[in-house]
Amino acid sequence: MADRRKLRAIRDRLRREYGRPVLRAHRAPVDELVLTVLSQNTNDRNRDVAYGRLRERFSSWEEVRDADVADVEEAIRPGGLAPTKAVRIKQILGAIGEDDLTWMEDAPLAEARDYLCELPGVGRKTAACVLLFSYGRPEVPVDTHVYRVGTRLGLWPPKTSLEQAHDEMLRLVDPEDAYEIHVLLIRHGRRTCTARNPACAECPLRRMCPEGRRRLARG
Repeated sequence: MADRRKLRAIRDRLRREYGRPVLRAHRAPVDELVLTVLSQNTNDRNRDVAYGRLRERFSSWEEVRDADVADVEEAIRPGGLAPTKAVRIKQILGAIGEDDLTWMEDAPLAEARDYLCELPGVGRKTAACVLLFSYGRPEVPVDTHVYRVGTRLGLWPPKTSLEQAHDEMLRLVDPEDAYEIHVLLIRHGRRTCTARNPACAECPLRRMCPEGRRRLARG
C-alpha cells in the first residue's frame, strides 16, 4: 500500500519537472457540471467550443433546462456525442432545479459528493471536478491519465476500480495538495507516462515506479 510520504515525493519531483500549478476556484458549480459533461470523450478544444456555443445560444441554465433537446444538441455538436450529452445536461439541470449549488462550498464533503453522485449520469470523477475546481475542496478527479499513472506508480493495486481509485486518492493526498496532484499527474500522463510507449528512461519518477523499473529491466 502506498502512503502519503510516497505521494509527497511524487509531488516534489513532478513540481521540479512541470512547475507548480495554482488553483483559481471559479465558484460556479453548475457551470462546472455542464463543462464536465461536455468534456467526456473529447479533447479540451472541442469541449470549450461546445461550451462557448451553448452559452452564446442560451442566456441562462434555466433556459437550457427548458429548451428543446434538439436545440441544445445543435449548440453542443462540436463537442461530440451531442445527442447523448444534450439529454444528460437537461436531465441534470432538471434535477437541480433552482439550486445554484453554492451550499457545497461549506457543506460536509461527503454530503456534497453524495448529492452530486445522485444526479443523472454523474459519477465520482464529475463530482470531484465540481468540488475541486469550483471551491477548492480536497478531491482529486481520477481521469484516464491520473488512473494510468497512479496504477503504474503503485498508488493502488492493479485492476482497482475508478471508484476505489478515488477513495485511495482521498486516503493518500494532503488536502492542500489535491489540485496540484491532479494537475501534475495529468501533465505527466500527457508528456511522459503516455498510454503507449511511455518515456521511462527519461521519467523523473523512474526510481519509485514499479512499472517503469519492469520496463527498463526488459530493455
